[in-house]
Amino acid sequence: MTQKPNTRPANPNFSSGPCAKRPGWSPDALKDALVGRSHRSGPGKAKLKEVIDRTRAILDIPADYRIGIVPASDTGAVEMALWSLLGPRGVDMLAWESFGKTWVSDVIKQLKLSDVQAIEADYGLLPDLTKTAKDRDIVFTWNGTTSGVRVPNADWIAEDRSGLTICDATSAAFAMSLPWDKLDVTTWSWQKVLGGEGAHGMIVLSPRAVERLETHTPTWPMPKIFRMTKGGELIDGIFIGETINTPSMLCVEDSLDALRWAESVGGAQGMIDRSQANLAVIQDWVEKTDWIEFLPVDPATYSNTSICLKLSDLCPLEGEARATAPKRMASLLDKENVAKDINGYRDAPAGLRIWGGATVEASDTAALMPWLDWAYAMITKEG
Repeated sequence: MTQKPNTRPANPNFSSGPCAKRPGWSPDALKDALVGRSHRSGPGKAKLKEVIDRTRAILDIPADYRIGIVPASDTGAVEMALWSLLGPRGVDMLAWESFGKTWVSDVIKQLKLSDVQAIEADYGLLPDLTKTAKDRDIVFTWNGTTSGVRVPNADWIAEDRSGLTICDATSAAFAMSLPWDKLDVTTWSWQKVLGGEGAHGMIVLSPRAVERLETHTPTWPMPKIFRMTKGGELIDGIFIGETINTPSMLCVEDSLDALRWAESVGGAQGMIDRSQANLAVIQDWVEKTDWIEFLPVDPATYSNTSICLKLSDLCPLEGEARATAPKRMASLLDKENVAKDINGYRDAPAGLRIWGGATVEASDTAALMPWLDWAYAMITKEG
């Protein structure tokens, strides 16, 4: 296709983080933000607690699980879990893309734990999940944001485990069904599926995780922003809206707006359905297009949020032209204001990464597909 398509996506934002705002969003959504006020005031704490309460209701998080708003996005939430909880048992670290590899590096090089089993796989694949052991802690990402590979289920996690499961769910929460009974620590950020602003993370703790926190004292110094206990007891305030550090009340208001929108589209299942609709559009296009294929090898592991694609063997480009093709396509579509930020992650194999989270309309994803054909035709013409 050398002629430009007639229809453009109404919203060209397909970035995998920060992600597209919910449909119809405008700065007016922030008009009730509690700016200029203390987050520790009554109204401030009420806003923060509302985020926690709405999150629990939408995701159906068990009543005895604790939910906290923490600093530094999902990264801060994961690091808080690693620094606070690891040490008493050996740990199995699962990694198949860049963020999982970061957690492996941090546990080995920063925490310097000796009993670490790194179970890894290349981009596009899942590692052998059966190598994990129920008497060891497990750290894994539910969805590999930079590879587009997700775990298909939690069947591999033992119900009678004695170790903890620590799950980085940053591009999975609100788009994939999370089995809370199999997860002891779960983290994410507002800036992914909810389309919220960055800088704030969420952490969910099971009763088993709380017990570990209250009975285990790390051997290393603990930065203040990682501390969830005092005198051997959980700091309850963190889990009712009394944050460790000062949050942005503009971001809090934006999160509340996103949560209300999630409720309006059917809650967790509605959000999952919207994400699945975006994946279905891209799957249909890939099946009809010979020059492109999914980066994940197994369809059961296709992400419905960070949807990663690569050139197929039928693409005639070779060498440097092939290696730079996705970046050139992304640049063309950016200039046309059709798709922003869809080049693959810098450490991943050359390819395209299209966000399919719930804030993206399936009609916009469908409108993008002919433009991908056009961009491919343009760069193959150049060679």
